[in-house]
Amino acid sequence: MVTENSPGRRGRPANEALGQTIVDAACELFDELGFHGTTLDMVAQRAKISKLSIYRHFENKEALFSAAFTARCRQLIPPALFEGVDGSAEDQLMAVGSPLLRTLLRPGVRSVEAMIMADKTNQKSLAKLHYEAGPAHIIAQVEALLRQLHAKAVLNVPDPVMSARLFAALFKGSDLLLIARFDEARAENDDEIESYCRSAVAMFIAAHGGKDHAGRLPGRR
Repeated sequence: MVTENSPGRRGRPANEALGQTIVDAACELFDELGFHGTTLDMVAQRAKISKLSIYRHFENKEALFSAAFTARCRQLIPPALFEGVDGSAEDQLMAVGSPLLRTLLRPGVRSVEAMIMADKTNQKSLAKLHYEAGPAHIIAQVEALLRQLHAKAVLNVPDPVMSARLFAALFKGSDLLLIARFDEARAENDDEIESYCRSAVAMFIAAHGGKDHAGRLPGRR
């Protein structure tokens, strides 16, 4: 992506608002038509600007697609899953797990993943962008939380990076993501999501030597 401070571009400085307009239009078209089906002429028409304006912000269609794809991933993935959350380990992990699963169930997230699988030419580069903007970002947040819980001796997490990856996998691997393909009502049912998240969190806490807010091993009442 070329910014107003990038060398090699002449003319008026790039305008951030216009750049966002271009990215928004590109996101819509890439969602609708995919990478190969979208042209810069189409983006210019959708954004109601000239094609030259696009080139003042982006080197080519690949650069625009990269910016649009990254923006979409960041839009779909919350920047902070558990800001200001207190309470037991169970409370804090539920505050991460529940919104994470709900995010994964959003049609927009599923459509992005489907677009990656469908684009054989750019699949590797798109998968890398998706991982860095989504899963890697979430895993880093979970890792930070687990380090805190370990430091407080609430959980035993000797390898917070691996444990964060496993925690994320518990939700990414939920069968609700498969069920959503043919029964969205069930997959998006609050009771179904709550039940799954609590079971996943209980399993995770038990595996890391923790107890719930009442001082009992998860799952024991």
